[in-house]
Amino acid sequence: MKVSQPLRLPRSRSFFGIHFDFHANADSNQIGTRPFAQTLEKLITEVRPDYVQCDCKGHPGYSSYPTKVGNAAPNIQGDPLKIWRRVTAKHGVSLYMHYSGVWDSRALALHPEWARHDEKGQPDPKNTSVFGPYAELFLLPQLQELREVYGVDGYWIDGECWATCQDYRPEVIRAFRQETGIKTVPRRPEDPHFFKFTEFCRRGFRKYLSRYVDAIHARCPGVEVASNWAFSSFMPGPVTAEVDFLSGDYTLIDSVNSARLEGRCLMHQGKPWDLMAWSFSSVWEDSCRSSKTALQLKQEAAMVLALGGGFQLYFNQRRDGSIKEEDIPIMSELARFCRERQKFCHGAKSVPQVALLYSTAAFYRLSKRIFSPWDGELNALHGTMNALLNQHCAVDILSEHQLSGRMEEFPLIVIPEWAYLEPEFKKELLDYVRKGGSLFVSGAKAFGLFAEDLDIKLSGEPKEQNAWLSLDTQMAGMKGLVQTFEIPKGSASKVWAHVHPRNDRDSTSQPVLVSRRLGRGRLTGLAMDFGARYRFQRTAQASKILGVILSKIFPQPLLQWEGSDLVDLSVMRQGKDLMLHLVNTSGPHDNRNCYTVDELTPLGPLTLSLRLPKTSQKNCKQT
Repeated sequence: MKVSQPLRLPRSRSFFGIHFDFHANADSNQIGTRPFAQTLEKLITEVRPDYVQCDCKGHPGYSSYPTKVGNAAPNIQGDPLKIWRRVTAKHGVSLYMHYSGVWDSRALALHPEWARHDEKGQPDPKNTSVFGPYAELFLLPQLQELREVYGVDGYWIDGECWATCQDYRPEVIRAFRQETGIKTVPRRPEDPHFFKFTEFCRRGFRKYLSRYVDAIHARCPGVEVASNWAFSSFMPGPVTAEVDFLSGDYTLIDSVNSARLEGRCLMHQGKPWDLMAWSFSSVWEDSCRSSKTALQLKQEAAMVLALGGGFQLYFNQRRDGSIKEEDIPIMSELARFCRERQKFCHGAKSVPQVALLYSTAAFYRLSKRIFSPWDGELNALHGTMNALLNQHCAVDILSEHQLSGRMEEFPLIVIPEWAYLEPEFKKELLDYVRKGGSLFVSGAKAFGLFAEDLDIKLSGEPKEQNAWLSLDTQMAGMKGLVQTFEIPKGSASKVWAHVHPRNDRDSTSQPVLVSRRLGRGRLTGLAMDFGARYRFQRTAQASKILGVILSKIFPQPLLQWEGSDLVDLSVMRQGKDLMLHLVNTSGPHDNRNCYTVDELTPLGPLTLSLRLPKTSQKNCKQT
């Protein structure tokens, strides 16, 4: 008689998981030689994850199981994937595959005709072409094999949007010319029409993603799939593919700041989402990595849970594919920490307070890559977010497609140094102000976009310089672009702050912060870069200056408090309940010379004042 197995939770409803991979290579010739079934059994019974992700094909392109349709690593002993499936199914734990998609070095060694071509027309040895036949001839058959032979529950596809590059295959060039009429195809960022060609390649990836996601859903009903970092900060914009959930592995160092940004970029995309923490730490260029402490990982997890997301932990498999028993205690401790908070956090939605714009239109014009903000494109966004959080603001990050049509829900909208806005979106922002909203435009180039609306006249182009922002009793060094301007006689704008060329209040100054009433609302502009500097050279003076500005443009937040700037605030709603999540962000997590930590500074006392409607006050109770 066949014994029924426990039902497995779909990934789209899962909360806590464990991820393994080791990116098998040509030298991985001992896979399966070390037994690990008992260790996996112990892990599942002690940790009780909703799902486990394990390696099946990493970036080198070698599969770590005896595939019939892929490229298996040499000398695999037995069938390790059957062990993963048998043990997880026994305990009702879903099994997901770590599978590298666009990046597949082995497939291209055997089939160079599947490669994308670089700007010199040469086949890429790592990355497949999203315009080519790789998905139909290789990726889909292997995903189908994994479902039909092993009954896996789904796929976490790695090496995708962030690995994709501009593609100069002859058929891609022909299609671009036919669509645009541009004969000279740009090869370098400084060439004319480079943005148009890059956008063409971006659309190619989106079509590729939809193509294989739709196909695998049709071939294997019930599986769930995500493409790592798709529709995230790496690839902003509407979700255009039928992925079942969104996911990404945030940075292994400065992880607290990474998680607080990435979670806010995923939480408004309308899909279940989770973030993955690396259980070990170092800077990328240092291969000597150290395991993080449980306390360190709890702090990272707290950032994700407070925003309503799921959480997963990444541990390396050994090169033979086995897992390490010594990792289980820290998994168990993290699982208990997360489960204790699950009912208060998972799936909660934010309460609108401060909307920080992630401009998709500006990002794609700024970035020279297809996707991935690896050249500092998000420094201003990230630094502005940190500064607002240090001032106890509840911050949501939204792109144009998320903010348009619902601006009035937010008492304050902040534009952080974006140099471009679509005309219709800018018009909607100004309409929001006229109807009573408060708009804060920060950064020299962003300020220039609103010069006419601020009723001032620009003087030349922004210039990079050392500059000291002065307001009340504070002066903050803010190296970056500064836009000089003139205030015409009778201008509606009032000067609130000045900038100095030296750290000397008696030095010659010029206006830098202006504000005016516009309709029933307020438009405020800071004509110098702030967030990019704050991201890496934070000063207490800059934080205090922002606090003074906020008191003028956002005088009645939902929550006010006195206490440490190192508390991250999220105001969420779980069903009918209003939830205030406070996360201790102290510690040297942003210090590149400190890999692991085992203590945090206690923060307090904190005095909180919550502004509630009278109807809520009558039924308010403290728990």
